[in-house]
Amino acid sequence: MYVEEPSMSKSLTVLNNTKESVGHHVRMLDPAILSTVDDDLIRGNGNELVDTYGRVIRDLRICVTDRCNFRCRYCMDPDIRFKRKVELLTDSEIVRIVRVASKMGVKRIRLTGGEPMVHPTLSALIRDLRKLDLEDIALTTNGSLSTKADLQELKDAGLDRITVSLDSVREDRFAYITRSSTTVARVLQTVQWAKEVGLNPVKINAVVIRGFNDDELPELADLARTMGVDVRLIEYMPLDSGRRWEMDKVVTADDMINAINDRHELIPIGRPRPHTPATSYRFADGSEGKIGVIATVTRPFCNACSRLRITAEGRVMPCLFSTTEWDMRSLLRSGADERMIAKALVAITHRKQAGHKIHDEDYQQPNRPMSAIGG
Repeated sequence: MYVEEPSMSKSLTVLNNTKESVGHHVRMLDPAILSTVDDDLIRGNGNELVDTYGRVIRDLRICVTDRCNFRCRYCMDPDIRFKRKVELLTDSEIVRIVRVASKMGVKRIRLTGGEPMVHPTLSALIRDLRKLDLEDIALTTNGSLSTKADLQELKDAGLDRITVSLDSVREDRFAYITRSSTTVARVLQTVQWAKEVGLNPVKINAVVIRGFNDDELPELADLARTMGVDVRLIEYMPLDSGRRWEMDKVVTADDMINAINDRHELIPIGRPRPHTPATSYRFADGSEGKIGVIATVTRPFCNACSRLRITAEGRVMPCLFSTTEWDMRSLLRSGADERMIAKALVAITHRKQAGHKIHDEDYQQPNRPMSAIGG
């Protein structure tokens, strides 16, 4: 058990205040819902998933397991009860969904958790997905479990890229936030191995929380430079397991860049593609590595969103902040064919909202934390 250091007292205050949240609603994909989808929208392979705001779905984020060896304080309750195996999507069910989605224009897949490296047949799943018409298969991991051989196996199976989560480069804070005995050095070893086996560009994700790790921004920039990787700084979002999120804990994109500019001058690159969530910056002195900022709270990019999310138990979420989820697992297990799966994806896409509504007066935080969505 991690013993609190005196320097952690402020962090405890920042991360341990709780508040109420709103429940999420599970909707069945019943005949009444599917009958609203015109057959012309799913005929042939050329029809795309387009929502009512004209956004085209190109990306699926798929949570392959709800299990994780960490208990990160903003992500997962320490006493979480995991789903039974029968409640989770099987590999074949995941492949069925992706096969249909790929015929409707989805080209990029990101596998998440929980911690996807605990999924026992991960490489076989990737190998099956690689057979489909996809441009990119990526993985997000905490970097604590992989060996170099594991990463090579995933690369050989068809994985293109890897993103490693690392919220602090200081060992005491890292142990505190993850509730684990894993070291920062162990995670960075995974980053180095990923580079060596060719899972590039390797990215590091860090959630920045005011009063906890915002003083590490220059150190995170140093990491990008020394390792030659992309470090992506993520604004703290209202998706924490303890409902502790408050706006004053958000370090804005401007504040992040200003903090780094004090040590290393940054030159904005912008977004390489409209659907990319991170605004990128390079170092003015030509050093390797980049900084990306994902400003979901202060600079929403909802108007360019190209994603649907699928939870480990097979519920499709049109938005990261959705309080309504669609039960794809039950539809699959009812004997639905590809036509019905396609109709379901269209129906869900048509119900994608314009934006996340974080700043609305009546906004309520969803009940499902990040670990149960797929990070």
